[in-house]
Amino acid sequence: MSAMSPSSSTTPLSSLSIRPNALAAPSSGIVEVFDYGRNKPGLMPLWVGEGDLPTPAFIAEAASRSLAAGETFYTYQAGIPPLREAIAGYLSGMYAQPISSDRIYVTSGGMHALQIAVTLTAGAGDDVLIPSPAWPNFIGALSVSGATPREVAMRFGNRGWHLDVEDIAHAVTPRTRALIINSPANPTGWTATHDELRAMLDIARKHGLWIIADEIYGRFYFDGPRAPSFRDVMNADDKVIFVQTMSKNWAMTGWRIGWLEAPEALGQTIVNLIQYSSSGTALFTQRAAEAAIAGGESFIVEQVERARRNRDVLLDAFAKEPRFRIAEPQGAFYLFFGVEGVTDTRKLAFHLIDEANVGLAPGTAFGAGGEGYLRLCYLRKTEDIEEAARRLVRAVGAL
Repeated sequence: MSAMSPSSSTTPLSSLSIRPNALAAPSSGIVEVFDYGRNKPGLMPLWVGEGDLPTPAFIAEAASRSLAAGETFYTYQAGIPPLREAIAGYLSGMYAQPISSDRIYVTSGGMHALQIAVTLTAGAGDDVLIPSPAWPNFIGALSVSGATPREVAMRFGNRGWHLDVEDIAHAVTPRTRALIINSPANPTGWTATHDELRAMLDIARKHGLWIIADEIYGRFYFDGPRAPSFRDVMNADDKVIFVQTMSKNWAMTGWRIGWLEAPEALGQTIVNLIQYSSSGTALFTQRAAEAAIAGGESFIVEQVERARRNRDVLLDAFAKEPRFRIAEPQGAFYLFFGVEGVTDTRKLAFHLIDEANVGLAPGTAFGAGGEGYLRLCYLRKTEDIEEAARRLVRAVGAL
């Protein structure tokens, strides 16, 4: 046995000749808080972006049948044809327009779809614009690719969270290659209007930019059956790539299955990128996804109504404590809020674990635009949200 095991090595990281792109991958500010409080008895865990319901049984049973049938071999890189057709049919019905299955590519989760979209559009020396605060994985994916994320600050005021599209236009430089637009947004709940989507498309067209559209919370929208989408306003030849996942609508976060929707001309390139990143998505998870799309509509409706109810519980409860700075989210299932007089919300997140036994994500995890805020995921049973609200109101009132 050697005197020093690999795990106890004290070799400086800088001497290991690791590529700068890998070193640029940021640590997660959410995981830091998660690790601090994960085993605390009675803690209310509202820090990560998932609900408390397990995947519906009929979805898991489809995967079990696939495994029992021996479907454990390599499969199509782009995804099995029945699933691609099911996704295309689901989207065609949702957006009232024909969407070809040739535009659909199954991925190993939404993060995999995002990584492929970034690889297609930007790399070393390129800039990509992101409204901030933003899901931290956008910045992570760009940093790993060698591209430079450029945050465009959103604004918080009487209208809640707001993106001034002119700020996007002013941020474009000759190095800009793409915009990442997440609507409805994690963490703010901001949802772009059709006019805002048109304006962003105009900017992209003017400068020859790609739009990477993350609309995974499109069903979690509180003013209609779905949120406004780039699909409502785009032309067939617009440079838009959609990243999607099964995680949110169908409570399948741990399954790691999603899809990319892109122009058919990119088909072989995307298949190649899948080959060299995952070699395809496990067939039994694709069977589960088929079942989810075929039979999961009532579950989605139930989830959205649950989110709406819990949002309203929080807004009513927090309105009773004047130190909360809150705005009504239009979509997704997060409340992104501040506390008057508190700027260090990373420190506050740890304090709330200790004093309120509630786990929240610090706003600093969501980029520079998130400083001074906290994110609360409210896709849980209403009794839990009511209790969390009581604890948080007491803790903030005692600050």
